[in-house]
Amino acid sequence: MAKQLDHITSELQGFIEQQKIFFVGTAAAEGKINVSPKGTDSFRVIDKNKIVWLNLTGSGNETAAHLLKQNRMTIMFCSFEKHPLILRLYGSAKIYHQRDDAYKNYDKLFDENVGARQIIEMKVDMAQTSCGFAVPFMEFKEERPVLNNWSNRLGKDGIEQYWVDRNTKSLDGFETKILGD
Repeated sequence: MAKQLDHITSELQGFIEQQKIFFVGTAAAEGKINVSPKGTDSFRVIDKNKIVWLNLTGSGNETAAHLLKQNRMTIMFCSFEKHPLILRLYGSAKIYHQRDDAYKNYDKLFDENVGARQIIEMKVDMAQTSCGFAVPFMEFKEERPVLNNWSNRLGKDGIEQYWVDRNTKSLDGFETKILGD
């Protein structure tokens, strides 16, 4: 049932574009493993072996800290509607901050968001599909506005202070470099 490919096919790209949520998994060599759900319109397929996603400010910054230690990442999509399918993308990732030229190039792919923290670029080494037969049916109702409302309320200066207060280190004390070197 599972299929392994060395790239994202056009059919898989179409599947990705229909999904409302994806999950990101990262880990350093030691410490906690992190799995984060991501939503909103924050994921783009650049080509058959490259994706980017807009990482919004949140309670922690585990993905960035882990990628600085170990650049491997797994992204998972699963269908909750219609046809069952799980898609995992495996690869190596880079973090771009607002101070980086690559961030500025990719930022135009997304709607403006005051809570934008980083853009993560991943070179996809393998795309794996599996059945998803045990994934329950769930119906998408709407996007939650809570994170964007919170970011807008804080504004740019408030978000940057939040980074200082809560996003410079991981749960394991690893640096995130959100403020630079």
